Amino acid sequence: MDDIKIACPKCNWEPAETSNWMCSCGHLWNTFDTGGRCPNCKKVWEDTQCIGYEGGCDQWSPHLDWYHGLESIVRKLKEELVRKWQEVEVD
Repeated sequence: MDDIKIACPKCNWEPAETSNWMCSCGHLWNTFDTGGRCPNCKKVWEDTQCIGYEGGCDQWSPHLDWYHGLESIVRKLKEELVRKWQEVEVD
């Protein structure tokens, strides 16, 4: 997972580990620590707002669009599956 970069898909702003978002229940937390789920009320935030006062653009984007580099992880998993299939064919 080291290949994953978290950044706003609209302006490329990268949140710090100390960046926090506020849920509608009032809880503050880093949304990327939980994949967009509030640890207090369990609400899932499908969209995440870029934090303007930290240098971002204040725009909303789908939460999953913030994760850059997933394509390489999926490619590696597919390659591993193909190798396992080929091992089974040899046996």
